[in-house]
Amino acid sequence: MNNTPIKLTVLILFLFTTFTLPLSASVSFNSFDNITGKDSAARKKHEKPLVFPTPPADANRLFYIQRTPNTNTLIYDLNIDKKTGKPHTETPVHAYWIRYNEQGQKEELNYIQRKFAYGLTAKHLGDDKYDIRFVSYKKFPLTLMKAADGKYHIFASVAQKQIMLNYVFIKIEGGSFWLPNVIYVELKGIDPATGKEITERFKP
Repeated sequence: MNNTPIKLTVLILFLFTTFTLPLSASVSFNSFDNITGKDSAARKKHEKPLVFPTPPADANRLFYIQRTPNTNTLIYDLNIDKKTGKPHTETPVHAYWIRYNEQGQKEELNYIQRKFAYGLTAKHLGDDKYDIRFVSYKKFPLTLMKAADGKYHIFASVAQKQIMLNYVFIKIEGGSFWLPNVIYVELKGIDPATGKEITERFKP
């Protein structure tokens, strides 16, 4: 049996719940009622379109994730070992929040987020290269390694090409707490051979 759709659903579920809830919030099913028909149309009419901020530039930035229905942003930065000047062998990537939907503060991932949703596993492959996977969707391989510019980047397979991943966006419209209606997932990055931006959008 192929478990890939199940694992992808788990990842999308965590993306939905964690971005929607503050870290300290408890789950209340009453606040995640289905939105359908006239209620949905009325709500959309009065909602202002979200304006997603671009996180401030950082020399160690690898990529970041944003999604509807709010602007909270998940950041993935290179984690350098100060003693060696190279990526930390066990945790070469540092994941954390910028909570734009609150006060724009930075916050570390909590235990559940690290272990079941946004956390990454890392396997050192030698030659300053690492196999990187989301804990909730290990069949999407990422590679952390140096590019021709001498800097570390996250490489992913997009549109049948290896690109330097910069951005992931998830579009959600309605649905329920357990079954959000995911319209599409969009990946953006740079083709290292041409310097051109590559975008791939798909519906999971």
